[in-house]
This record gives sequence, C-alpha cells and structure tokens, in this order.
Amino acid sequence: MSKTPSETPSFRDLNIAEPLLKALDEIGYETPSPIQAQAVPPLLQGKDLLGHAPTGTGKTAAFALPLLSRLDMKNKSVQIMTLTPTRELAIQVAEAFQRYASHIKGFHVLPIYGGQEYSGQIRQLRRGVQVVVGTPGRVMDHMRKGTLKLDGLKALVLDEADEMLRMGFIDEVSWILEQTPADRQMALFSATMPKEVERIARRHLNKPQEISIKAKTA
Repeated sequence: MSKTPSETPSFRDLNIAEPLLKALDEIGYETPSPIQAQAVPPLLQGKDLLGHAPTGTGKTAAFALPLLSRLDMKNKSVQIMTLTPTRELAIQVAEAFQRYASHIKGFHVLPIYGGQEYSGQIRQLRRGVQVVVGTPGRVMDHMRKGTLKLDGLKALVLDEADEMLRMGFIDEVSWILEQTPADRQMALFSATMPKEVERIARRHLNKPQEISIKAKTA
C-alpha cells in the first residue's frame, strides 16, 4: 500500500532516541523532511548511504539524528566524524549536533578547521568528544599528529562531497578514509555525482542504500 501524504512518518515513528525527540520538540521540528524520512531508517540500521541531495534539504538532521541515536555514551572516544568542505559548514553542522543532543548528558562535539589554533582543539580532543566535524585538511593534520584517534570510529559522513572535490580536497578525503576502521558505517551526500565522487562511493561504501532528493524543502 502506498502512503498518502497525510501519513508522513513522525520522528517518533522513525525510532529516533528519546532525548533527541525531546530536543526536536523544543526546536519545533514536527515532521521529517523527505530526505530525513528516507535516510533515517537505513542509517539507524547501520547501513551505508549514498544521498543525492542539494543544500537546504534538511540533510544534517537526516544523518545526525540516526547516528546520535546509536551513540554509546559510556565510550569517550570519537564515534562519529563528519567531513565538510568549509569551515562555515563545519561550525553549522557541529552546532546542529549540539542542538539535537542537548538532552544527552556528557555529550561533546568539536568542530575542527584551519585558521583556528591547534592548542584549543587538542585540549578538547584530549578531554574526550564523541563527535568531530571538520574540514579535510585540518582533520588530516590532527590524525597525522596523533591528536585525533579514530580507532573507535563508528560512523563517517562526507557532507557535500562534490564541493570537497571542487575545492581540491579529494586526496585528503581519500587518505582519511583509508585510515578509518574498515567496519565503520559511512554516509556520503553530494548534490551532483562527478566521476571522482562516484569512485570514492564505489570504493568506500558497503552496499549503500541510495536516496535522491531533488528540491529544497521549506
């Protein structure tokens, strides 16, 4: 049976963790956008995802909510990492994680990007963060220095992969992916699918669920 529009699933129907539902109520999110309704179930099940989606479709919540639902708060190591092409996006995505996780006690997210001092980033990484959101160059620097350890990484998100390619980050992204645990879950989002992005998807995603969202949502 096909769903009628009135039967759009609620966030609760999507099995998102209770503390996150509480935060969504406070933010005023009522119904999932199309990309959220499609991306949350496979990501909650631990599947890889290839998302064809422009900016403004609500994709941050589409990956943040299911991945946060699967966090192990007893574990102090970095469990989720999102790579973004720009520092602005890194800050924005980190703030979104923080907002959604406002009712998860002891939760820490850290944006790491260039042009910001290393010392503060290193101090916070030592203290323990569950989520890192960063630009490829700076993430790679921290990994090389040994200040960002990803042996406990459970999920990796490439956000706006085509932009990272356009900005010349593809080598850094490939290097980072090579260093992450083989069994980690991965989601890749891109508005367009240039050859290099397809190559990364084929190489690093494991039987991904593919979803495609054309237009922006209000």
